[in-house]
Amino acid sequence: MVKALTLEGAPRKAGRPRDEAVRRKVVKAAFELMEEVGYARLSCDSIARRAGCGKATIYRWWPNKAAVVIDAFVESVTPELPNQKLGSLDEYVTMHLRRFGNVLAGRRGAFLAAVLAAAQDDADVEAAFLSHWLAPRRSVSMRILAEYQAEGELDANADLGQALDIMYGPLHFLLMVRHAKITPRYTDSLAALILRGLRAASHRKRRRPRS
Repeated sequence: MVKALTLEGAPRKAGRPRDEAVRRKVVKAAFELMEEVGYARLSCDSIARRAGCGKATIYRWWPNKAAVVIDAFVESVTPELPNQKLGSLDEYVTMHLRRFGNVLAGRRGAFLAAVLAAAQDDADVEAAFLSHWLAPRRSVSMRILAEYQAEGELDANADLGQALDIMYGPLHFLLMVRHAKITPRYTDSLAALILRGLRAASHRKRRRPRS
């Protein structure tokens, strides 16, 4: 079961502990309403009505509607995007881009696009997105890449933050600009291109052309 997230650094409000069934209904309602009406027309009132609970319940457990919305996104995609070290740098980059591409190509991709669009004009959405989603996953990914670097698979001079930007930036670009479709073929090709730049010199193997 995926645990509910709270804004990093935000103090927990005193009161009764969350009812897990109610929490799931609230998160589900937020996800559905984001798909139906978008962030701008979404409100804690509408989420509460859809979930069958009082608005006070939402504000007791989340600081604002942005936090509920990002919780809904994180909870929906986390099972499909496990972030653990794999057998090699090649496998890690390829599998993670493939999984993320699969998510972006479906309903959750449209959800993320709406969140990113809302974050341009809403500081609450931006803060929730960074603290709920980007910062935690980026921290884990940086640690994993550092391990590959220490093991000699990843170039010792590579900037790990830039490496992550290079990995995921193109997929976010396609998601928002939509000049091409995100497909497994695209993500695998992207992974191969990125890996040629990330591999340590000792791991760069040129394939000889077949005779």
